[in-house]
Formats: sequence, structure tokens, C-alpha cells
Amino acid sequence: MSFGERLTLSRKRKNLTQDQLGTAIGTNRDMVGKYERDATVPSIDTAGKMADVLSVSLDYLVRNINPEAETASNLSPLLLGKLENLEKLSIKDQEYLMAVIDAFIAKSKLESIMK
Repeated sequence: MSFGERLTLSRKRKNLTQDQLGTAIGTNRDMVGKYERDATVPSIDTAGKMADVLSVSLDYLVRNINPEAETASNLSPLLLGKLENLEKLSIKDQEYLMAVIDAFIAKSKLESIMK
């Protein structure tokens, strides 16, 4: 996954528009669009601001690593294999899947409160 793809996915996961992200990092929507299309690369300072706003690590944005790499060793091989395949899905499919996962987590939290 390229920098632009990871940026787009992270921005959409935070439900931010390009304009909102641009404002938060001190630039504009057009520049965010260029970053997301991999037409240009941000400075390290700008990339750091993006990581902060999007609640991801700078390593995740600029390097081709799994953001859960530190905890991956604790996962079962079956689950780890499935997670690796998720990165191959389109951004839209990843967003749908994240929404489903969020719904299950919310349901579980609600059930634990109701007990």
C-alpha cells in the first residue's frame, strides 16, 4: 500500500474530508489530494502532523508496515493470515469491514454494560 493509500484510508477512518485534514495540518484540500494521489510527498513535519491528526504512527504512514505489527506476534496464525489479506481489499471494502467490526465492538460493550 502506498503512502497516499494509507493516508486516504486513515483519513476516511477518522471521517475527515480532505479540506478538514488540510486545515488541521496547516495546508489545503488540493495539497491533501496530491498527497493522497502520490503526486507529491509531504515534508517530515507535515507527515508528522498528519499522523497526529489521524491517530496513526508516522511509521505507518511513511513505511510499508502493518500498524498492528507490534501486537501481531500475539495473534493466532489463522487470524494473522486473515489480517494480512485484509490489506489487499479495496479501501472501500476495508471501510465497510471496519464499520462491521466497530458495530460488533459497540454491541459487545453495550452487552457488558447491560449485565
